[in-house]
Amino acid sequence: MGFQTEFNSVCKFKNEQELYELLEYGRTKMVKQGFRVYPTGQKVIAYTPQNTAVAIVKISASIAEINFQGDEVTAVEMELVRKLNEEESRVQTALAEEMFFGEQK
Repeated sequence: MGFQTEFNSVCKFKNEQELYELLEYGRTKMVKQGFRVYPTGQKVIAYTPQNTAVAIVKISASIAEINFQGDEVTAVEMELVRKLNEEESRVQTALAEEMFFGEQK
């Protein structure tokens, strides 16, 4: 059992419904597999499942637990700060591809 640290500038959604709730209602809760440490109180860039930057969010809570099925999960609550405009999205997406999502060497 151990904690995996997330990058301080990345919050990648794997679930379209969670992303929809964030963009539609301004708040969401994302569930990730494994114990992870998210930077509570910090603002980070949110990415779609296709690795496209879409918004700036503020992490309001990060709760690591073992669920009823015995799986290690982390629930991350966040609120929308603002959506990115087209130019910001393009630049952040390109940077993240190079820094986080691109081919690992």
